[in-house]
Amino acid sequence: MAMRALWKGHLRLSLVTIAIRVYPATDAAGSIRFNQLHRKCQTRIVYKKWCPQCDREVSADEIVKGYEFERGQYVALEEADIKKVRPESTRIVQLQQVTSAGAIDPLLLEDAYFLAPDGKAAAESFAVMRDALEGKAAIGTVAFHGRDRLVAVEPREAGMVMFTLRHEDDVRDIGKIPELDAVPDKARPQEIALAKRVLAEYEGEIDFSKYRDTYEDALREMIDAKIAGEEIVAPKTEAPPRVVNLMDALRKSLDQVSRDRKKPAKAKPSRQASRVAKFPARHRRRASG
Repeated sequence: MAMRALWKGHLRLSLVTIAIRVYPATDAAGSIRFNQLHRKCQTRIVYKKWCPQCDREVSADEIVKGYEFERGQYVALEEADIKKVRPESTRIVQLQQVTSAGAIDPLLLEDAYFLAPDGKAAAESFAVMRDALEGKAAIGTVAFHGRDRLVAVEPREAGMVMFTLRHEDDVRDIGKIPELDAVPDKARPQEIALAKRVLAEYEGEIDFSKYRDTYEDALREMIDAKIAGEEIVAPKTEAPPRVVNLMDALRKSLDQVSRDRKKPAKAKPSRQASRVAKFPARHRRRASG
């Protein structure tokens, strides 16, 4: 099924304006999500908006937003007040600066969205901007979800990807972690050299498709077993690893890698057909919370 655009707008740099469509780049629809039930009767829990001062349930039109400026002290804000400062969505991604793609701190990255041209007339200009940005990122702003958002636009395959960015003030200072005070400014050269040898054994092209969410898989199997009325057996917990001398651990790691490379590859056992009716793939969701 073709993806549906979140919204249509324009990508603008100086006097260049390109009509675009914005699509979500990630999919949370496959996540397993839970509802809260009353254990006794398996009925879904209902939450009420309750005022403890008036000792009654309140309706939506009686509720306003409040900002706690001091502990227990709030200033009430009506929706009309918030609308006065909320940026109007012009649906324009206004690019203002260009930098190398590697210059963006990964801690600043938030959500990702795909960009595509809006119609054939915009396709050629879109391709020019995409190719001109190879190895670079364009930084700009857009009024998105009722807020001014800082964004980075980079080329990706046939299209482009737009990341919303945190502001630097949102990132905490790692230097305020007290345990880091005991970390040496520089490790011993011989330990670094041996560690680099171990790391080199694991270097290679990354294939993220081979990594599985093992908790998701186990949770899915457990749900299937529950539906089938089967007994749930908890897996054996492994003992925590013993802390050993670093140099000894590095040398043993090199020996282990060498031994693993000499072992013949084992054929993967075929999985028997499950006796449990699986829930459809489109309803499968990743565990959250």
